[in-house]
Amino acid sequence: MSLRDELEEFISRFPVYQYAFVSPEQIRFEESVVEVCRRDCPHYNTSWSCSPAVGKVSKSRARCLNYDGVLVFSTVTQLEEGASRRERLQTKAQHEKLTGIVADHMTGLGLRPYTLSSDCCTNCVRCGFPQEYCRHPDVLYPCIESNGIVMSDLLEHCRMDYYMSDDLCLWFSLIFYEDPFTPKEDRDG
Repeated sequence: MSLRDELEEFISRFPVYQYAFVSPEQIRFEESVVEVCRRDCPHYNTSWSCSPAVGKVSKSRARCLNYDGVLVFSTVTQLEEGASRRERLQTKAQHEKLTGIVADHMTGLGLRPYTLSSDCCTNCVRCGFPQEYCRHPDVLYPCIESNGIVMSDLLEHCRMDYYMSDDLCLWFSLIFYEDPFTPKEDRDG
């Protein structure tokens, strides 16, 4: 069974809405995405998972391009009518749990995952940034957009949904992985 087949079989056991495999080179990184975070996101400069704590886009891009492949997946959460941003964020826990399960499985396969997820981290009521180190670095998944990733382009390329309706929230994760066992020319991407 190929690596991709193994991962597809594993994630089919969970409530994953959509998924795709891509190569890191297919992901576009733009400073303008972080500028939107700076201008519009209430979590900017308040969380270890968000900008500017995650570092510069150029460094993120270089880090991500060192990986062999990327698993992109989404889950869907039903929201109450008129849910606030805070209430929306509270629904993220199940997605993050699933993200951790998938990343741990990939580690168990001998892969070396690097995980990004939607929006800011919600593990703590109040993040210690910048005064204290992250209390839960083992489950801190940096925000996709804070790394400058243009999700709309990536999801269009993967033919995945970006929006469904106001009462359905799509959460996304990107798990970059390094496959030390397969020759570079034979790796899934």
